[in-house]
Amino acid sequence: MRSPDDKETALEALRARVLPCRKCEHLARSRRTVVFGTGSARAELMFVGEAPGADEDAQGIPFVGKAGQLLTRIIQTMGLSRETVYIANILKCRPDTPGQSSGNRKPTPIEMATCLPHLLAQIDIIQPKVLVALGGTAVEGLMGKMEGITKLRGHWLEFHGIPLMPTYHPAYLLRNQALAEKRKVWEDMLEVMARLGLPISRKQRNFFLRGT
Repeated sequence: MRSPDDKETALEALRARVLPCRKCEHLARSRRTVVFGTGSARAELMFVGEAPGADEDAQGIPFVGKAGQLLTRIIQTMGLSRETVYIANILKCRPDTPGQSSGNRKPTPIEMATCLPHLLAQIDIIQPKVLVALGGTAVEGLMGKMEGITKLRGHWLEFHGIPLMPTYHPAYLLRNQALAEKRKVWEDMLEVMARLGLPISRKQRNFFLRGT
């Protein structure tokens, strides 16, 4: 069992090894930076997304665009902060989009398999008590091909002995503003909070319920 200081040292050493990675030469050519991860090496909760977008590629930090801002609000509503959790992606480089000036594409299975050892090393160092997979691609990257996220979300899985909660990606909530969809994600976060032993107020429990 690593001490908190040892975790931070190990994570920084891993970052130094990952930043120059060129295993996916086509991604290395098109990226601006490697997006390693952000947050606390002591985190009990870790969020895993699929891949950096343009904003993340520019800043070198995961989840800083509009979807990331929504994720930040979700984390804060849980009574936590980005500084106390850990956020990373399956892919550390933005998927290249040849011939496109904007937009994103889904990582390929080969790309995810190639980059997954970096994420596994992060998880091994941090040893979070709970993982949250943001979207179907993140679930696929961690668990392999499974049912769609619509069927998986809200149901606990297990990844390397760690409870894993699949939920919708924040980008989905930006596209679908329905109160019922927001409530589904929040119900998943309530499950996560309960698993972590975090206090849940009546106000938190009633978020996105009509007539409250």
